[in-house]
Amino acid sequence: MLSIGSNINEVRVDGSLKKLHSDLTAFLSFGLTAAEISVHGMDAIKNGRLDTSRTAEVRAVLDDFPFCYSVHCPNPLNLMDQTNGALHCDVLMASLEFTSAISAEVLVYHPGRFLVEEEFSIRGPVVLERDEQSRLLEYEASILREVADTHAGIIIAMENARPYLHHSPYCYAELPKELKKQVERIGRSSVKVNLDFGHLQMSSKFYDLDPLAEARSIAPLIAHCHVHDNFGNPVYHTEKTQTHQIPFGKGDSHMPVGMGAIPIREILAEFIGSYDGMLICELRGRYFEQTRESAQSLISILHTIGASAQIAELTVS
Repeated sequence: MLSIGSNINEVRVDGSLKKLHSDLTAFLSFGLTAAEISVHGMDAIKNGRLDTSRTAEVRAVLDDFPFCYSVHCPNPLNLMDQTNGALHCDVLMASLEFTSAISAEVLVYHPGRFLVEEEFSIRGPVVLERDEQSRLLEYEASILREVADTHAGIIIAMENARPYLHHSPYCYAELPKELKKQVERIGRSSVKVNLDFGHLQMSSKFYDLDPLAEARSIAPLIAHCHVHDNFGNPVYHTEKTQTHQIPFGKGDSHMPVGMGAIPIREILAEFIGSYDGMLICELRGRYFEQTRESAQSLISILHTIGASAQIAELTVS
């Protein structure tokens, strides 16, 4: 049975346990059955170490609700970092410890980047020789093999990346088939794919890919999903203001399902028959009041393709 949920937006909550409780209460009233917790939004990791007291406080809030939970690693985590690699490994380990501490099932991880977004403004596009790319891919793979072996009960879901104008390809995971190769290189049953529908749409436009074929190619590896909408047009890294981007159909909008142009029904149909994980409506905080609407739209789509979803009180008119 599929479980439909949404993300606890880290910017919206900003470390407040009161806001966390309030948003989860709203999720319950919406009929959701899953929630994704951004560990960086909870202030649970400090300088690479898990704050166990803070984690216990977060766990106490989460235990008040009947959700199944997933966790999102801090976005800047980069296992290809060659300057502070030990610190990035520590953050990954702390994220896994947090995931275990709250009894979550999945940890979402942004794959390694050859050039991190934080350096876009000071560096131009980076073109690495194939040998260097292979070295970094194996470096990341070796770390993930090790942590998968020590935390076998947690699914590490590697997320396909979005492209950026001027700086792509900054990350191999912009191309789903390259992400598939890396997951297969890692070779651990608990390391899978988190399919981000918005990122897939943007990569499909940027690289002239067929999103259905891309979803089909990675279908057996999909263990988690971020389902949100956009119009698929990539942006420069300097374009941040949503109200400026949306009129032009640009950017990684993280809009409610049905508000953009992603062929969500067709993409879901490529793998939903064998999928039994969470479908997380990963929305920007500005769309919080439309979370129920997004879930309703997603459930309507699922009904049209013969899939069922686990819901509490949510009904579709």
